[in-house]
Amino acid sequence: MHISDSSPTPRASQPPAKSIHHPADAGWAYNARMALPTASLSSSPCPAHIFALYPSPLPRHRPPRAGMAASHLPSRRDTHDAARGRYSHISTDAFSDDFYHSSGPRRAPRWAAVLVAAPTGLYKASMTRFGRRRGPALLGVCCLVLVLAALAFHGRFVSARRKWPLVGATSTVVFERRHLRRIWEWEIASGHYPSTRAIPEEIGFTSPVSNPALPSSAAFKYPTASDGGVVTYTVGTGANRIYPEVRPREFGHPPRPIPGSVADLDVILENCDFGTGKYTRDCHEILRLGAGLDNSVRLRREDIEYLRYIYVLDGEGDHITPRSENATASLDAPPPSKRASDDWEHDLPLPPHSQYNPSNRQSSPCPEDDPRIFHMFWAGPFTDKPYMAMMAFLYTQNLGLHLEDTASENNVCRPQLWLWVSRQPAETMPSESATESMLEELRNNAWAAPFLHPRFKDIIKFQLWNTAEQLDAVDELRDDWRSMSDMLLSTVKDDAKKQVGSNIALDGKSNETHATYNKLPVVLSDLVRFVLCHRYGGVYLDVDMLFLRDWEELWGWSGAFSYRWSHEDRYNTAVLRLRRGSALGTFLLRTALRNGLDFHPTTVSRYLKESHMERLLFRIPDALFDPAWLNTDHRKPHPWSSIEYLQRDRPPQPFFTDFDNFFNTPPEMSAMPAVIGFDGFFRGAFLYHYHNEWWKPFDTARFWPDLGPRFADAEKMGRAAIADKPTSFPVGIVQKDKRDLDWATVLKRTFEAYIRGERPNMYGEWIRW
Repeated sequence: MHISDSSPTPRASQPPAKSIHHPADAGWAYNARMALPTASLSSSPCPAHIFALYPSPLPRHRPPRAGMAASHLPSRRDTHDAARGRYSHISTDAFSDDFYHSSGPRRAPRWAAVLVAAPTGLYKASMTRFGRRRGPALLGVCCLVLVLAALAFHGRFVSARRKWPLVGATSTVVFERRHLRRIWEWEIASGHYPSTRAIPEEIGFTSPVSNPALPSSAAFKYPTASDGGVVTYTVGTGANRIYPEVRPREFGHPPRPIPGSVADLDVILENCDFGTGKYTRDCHEILRLGAGLDNSVRLRREDIEYLRYIYVLDGEGDHITPRSENATASLDAPPPSKRASDDWEHDLPLPPHSQYNPSNRQSSPCPEDDPRIFHMFWAGPFTDKPYMAMMAFLYTQNLGLHLEDTASENNVCRPQLWLWVSRQPAETMPSESATESMLEELRNNAWAAPFLHPRFKDIIKFQLWNTAEQLDAVDELRDDWRSMSDMLLSTVKDDAKKQVGSNIALDGKSNETHATYNKLPVVLSDLVRFVLCHRYGGVYLDVDMLFLRDWEELWGWSGAFSYRWSHEDRYNTAVLRLRRGSALGTFLLRTALRNGLDFHPTTVSRYLKESHMERLLFRIPDALFDPAWLNTDHRKPHPWSSIEYLQRDRPPQPFFTDFDNFFNTPPEMSAMPAVIGFDGFFRGAFLYHYHNEWWKPFDTARFWPDLGPRFADAEKMGRAAIADKPTSFPVGIVQKDKRDLDWATVLKRTFEAYIRGERPNMYGEWIRW
C-alpha cells in the first residue's frame, strides 16, 4: 500500500530539510520516521516529499533572525500539525522536546522498566537456550541458589552468631538426657539452685524435686506426677527469707553487709535485665537503696520495700511462692540433639551430693565446701594492673584490717585473693625451686613487693600456676588433656613469638592495641578459670577488674553464676562462680574436652544452651560487673541500617562512650573525678571492668606504688624503673602533677591513701598496722 498523493504538500516558504548534526536531532528524525504505519515501509519506493514532511526540528530556543518579527515565524506545533496531515492522529509526543520539558506526569525510570521486564526476559531466554522444560527448571535452581547465598551472607555478617550456616554448627551436646537430669538433681539436692525460675521442660522431670535452697510454701498447690506432665518447678523445703531494711550506722559511710545475707538474683534480674528494657542507671539505684549505699542522704522518701533484694534466713516458714511460669509441660519435649556416637559420654561419675548447709545452721562462718577465694591469673611482668586489682580488694572487702585481732569478729568469713602466676610452658612440670624463684622475682618488683608484707599474709596469696600439674589433678581431664593440648592454643599460635606482657608508655605513644597484644595468656585463662573454680571453689575474676563494694551478699547466693555479654544473649566468664567439685563443673569440663578443650565464653554459652543447663549458671545482668559496657557498645541489626548506641539517652554515672575514657577522661568531663571521687564511680555496682587496656598507665604523673614510708623500698624501685622513660602530661596548678586527674588516677590515689592511713575505706574503717 502506498501513501496517496493527495497528502498536503509543504508550503513554498518551508526551508528544505537540513543535514542532521546534533545527536538528539538525529534521534528525533529517525524515530519520527519509525512512527509511521508499517504500510509506509513497503518495498515500493516512497515519494521523496514524504520525508520532507518530517524535517529535523528547529534548534531549541533559537532566537529569531535579525530583521524578522518573531510573530511571523510559524510555531513548531503548527508546522508539525500541517506536515502530518492525515497522520495527525499518530502521537509523536514521546519523541518531542516538549515531552521531556513538560510539567505533566512522567513515565517510570528506565531502570524500573528493566527490572519489570527482567524476569520475563530471563524466562524466555532460558526456554530459548535450554528448552521449554529444562530452561525454567534451571532458572528455578538458580533463584534458589541466590536465596540460599543471601541467607548465608546474612548469617555470617548480620546475625548475632556471625557464622556461616552449616559451618561449625555441629551439636556440642555429649550427654544423654538421663545424664543431664542427674546433673540437675544433684545441683538442686545440694542447694545450688536457690532460684524460682522454671526448670527447662527438655530435662524431663516427671515429679517435683525437693529444693532445700528455697523456702517452703503452703499456698501453692503442686500438680501430682499422675497428671502425666513434665514438671518444671521445685518444691521448697528450706528456711524462710526475710528482706530487711539496711540503714547506715552513721552519716557519710554505708554499713557493711549483714554477715550471712544473700542477694536475691531473681529480684536483681527482674530489675536490671537489659533484655527486658531495664536501664543500668535504674539498676544501680536499686542496688544502692537495697544495700544502704546512699550514705543515708535519704533522697528517696517513698515506700521502696518492694525494691529490697537482700535477704537473711530465719528458721522455717512460708515467705514466697513459686512463680506462675512453674507449670507443667508436655512430655513430648524433644531431647537435646546429639553429637556423633564416638563423642558421646557413656558414663557420668558424680560424687554424692553435698549436704546443703545454709548460713543460719553453720557452726563456722566459712564452710569447708564453699571457701571464699577470689582467683586471678597473671602471666608476664607484674605491672600496675594486678597491683590495682589487689588494692581495690583491700579497700572494699571485709578483711578485718581495721581490727587488731581479726578473731574478735568470729561471725564473719574473711575472703582471700589468690593470684596465680604463670611462668612456664604448659607441659613442663615445676621444679622444686619454682615457687621460691617466683617469690624472689615478686620481691624485686615494685608493684608486687608491697603485698608480701606480713599484714597481708592471710589475705593475699601468690600461687604458681602450672598447667600440667593442675590438669593432672582434675579427674575429668587427667586422662585425656595431653592428646588435645595442641588444640588449646591453636587459635593463637602466631602469638607464641610475641612478648608476654605489655610495655606501658607514659608518653601515650604505645604502639600496642587490642589487635596486636599477645593473646596466649588470654586463651589459657579461659581454661584456668574453670579448672580453679572446680578444684578449689570460689570465684574467678579477670585481672582487669576493680572491686567497688563488699561481696558478702553475692557469696551468700549458693548457686553458680557468670554475667551477660553486653546486649548479646550469651555469657562473659570474666566473672565465674562454681562450687567445688560440682556436677555442673563436671559437665562443663567434660563437654569442653569433647569439643577440643574450647573454653571461650561464646562456646561455653553454646554448651549450656544446647544442653538446657543455662539456668544452673545464673547469667547476672552486666550492670553489676561491667557497668560501662552497654554505653561503649553498639549494635547494627542490618548492614543497611544505622548504628544503634545503647542506653546513651539515660547513661549511668560516670558516662563512658569508650573504655579509654577511664584512663583518659575527656576534658569536658575531667573535672568530675577529683570532685566526686570513688563514691561517685558506678555506685551500686560490684565491679568495674576496663577490658584489656594493659598498655595504659593508671597514673602517668606518679607511676609507682605511692604507699608511704612503710613501703619506701617499693617506691624507690618504682621511681628508678621509670627514670629514663619519657613522660607527657599537661601540668596544672600543682607542680609535677597532671592538671586534670582521670578516673583511673583518682581511684589509684584513693586506694593508696587508705593504705597510708590518710583516709578510711569506703565503709569508714581505718587500717591498723
